[in-house]
Amino acid sequence: MQIDAALREEYFLAAGSREAELRRMDAFIREHAPALTPGVSNGMGNVRMLGYGEQSYQTKSMKEPGVWPVIALAAQKRYLSLYVSVLIDNEYPAERYAGELGSVSCGKSCIRFTKVDKINLKTLKKILVDVNSRYVAGEKLFGF
Repeated sequence: MQIDAALREEYFLAAGSREAELRRMDAFIREHAPALTPGVSNGMGNVRMLGYGEQSYQTKSMKEPGVWPVIALAAQKRYLSLYVSVLIDNEYPAERYAGELGSVSCGKSCIRFTKVDKINLKTLKKILVDVNSRYVAGEKLFGF
């Protein structure tokens, strides 16, 4: 599902059947990571997503630094994707806490779920609070 929205409210409305779950997760992120300013960001391939907080980063192949959301939330056709691009002791939270996150599918930095109720919110809260405090402290959070 590609959503072409410049504003957060446009993004929610364009999410169709995913809107309610998207709003629930958005509220949860904003509650537990309040320092991460919400906005709309461009993801890989310029796919739009809800972004929270931004930091600059530069990979070895990049000539100029870029900006990337610390946390991002995207509506997909069959699920929602929560991207946590932060490293904790050289490991992405999705990998580190995969066994504790509930009935979700985890990739390297992505947590995929169909309903917020499928996520262990206690574990997710722990991740978000940690990311928020490290962001406030000015830590470099990305490993790429």
